[in-house]
Amino acid sequence: MKCFDNHLEELFGLPALLFPQTGEAAGPVEPGAVAWRIGYPRWEVDEELWNETFDRFCAEIDVTQVRALIAGNWEDMEDTDSSEVVAALLAAREQLPALRALFLGDITEEECKFSRIHQSDVSPLLAAFPALEEFGMRAGVRDDQGQTGGTLQFPALRHDALRRLVVQSCELPVDIVRGVAASDLPALEHLELWLGSEEYGFRCEVTDLEDILSGTRLPRLRHLALTNSDLQDDIATAVASAPVIAQLEVLDLSKGTLGDEGAAALLSGQPLTHLKQLDLHHNFISKPFRQRLRETLEPAGVHVNLGTEKSDKDERNIHEDRYICLGALTHW
Repeated sequence: MKCFDNHLEELFGLPALLFPQTGEAAGPVEPGAVAWRIGYPRWEVDEELWNETFDRFCAEIDVTQVRALIAGNWEDMEDTDSSEVVAALLAAREQLPALRALFLGDITEEECKFSRIHQSDVSPLLAAFPALEEFGMRAGVRDDQGQTGGTLQFPALRHDALRRLVVQSCELPVDIVRGVAASDLPALEHLELWLGSEEYGFRCEVTDLEDILSGTRLPRLRHLALTNSDLQDDIATAVASAPVIAQLEVLDLSKGTLGDEGAAALLSGQPLTHLKQLDLHHNFISKPFRQRLRETLEPAGVHVNLGTEKSDKDERNIHEDRYICLGALTHW
């Protein structure tokens, strides 16, 4: 299993820029030309809390022009959720009329164990920023003893402007999946859910994804990513006959435990030749099925990402214990 080794390098098509620490200059940069990252590694600065850094950011930068914000480390991340970060953003909403993209929890594995990044109720942010077009978060929901950590909430809602929604987790709570699935997001084009593994406490079932797979509430969806789970064969089977597939350009079932059963379902289901890309990297598909996928889809112009070729040893062990992959992410 790989971890998140790097911070985001971009957001909303803008390069990420760390807001300088006290006493350092931001340099000659237009406030709306970058995605500002707020939050420092805790070993670099001890005296300034996240909210204090954000207050200084609002005082030193013309935030009326800021289009993208990345919330990084807050204090005591393993014991404290993001509620104070959310509250600070809500309090500043009138100062941020141009904000179009927001990512919460851009935290590397070195800074905090992924499963212990505690989020909170993020839905008020979408209500407070009705013009927001991109929203993402990284969330862990338990500690090493399997106890609940953090109170990530995403109840069913409506947002008319959101085009991109990303939720990265190794254990996405079923109520979050259901909340996203039941939300009305008429402008959404890109939906990416990192679902997780039963090993970490993931308890979702394919039926919880039915509203997403129907496409009814997502008329403009073009990129669907249901990734990083140990349900990938079941998801692929459901996807193979899902109405939403006809409207997609990109289908991403990567980073999970997809095997020959799921590959066979994709091959025998509705045609996928209209896709621009089928992303299945990090899989447990045997060479014969990998070849069949390529032979079926690539002549139609579909880019099929199956990841690296497996060695003969890996091929022999392909049906042994499978695992999800938390890959390093530098853009989203």
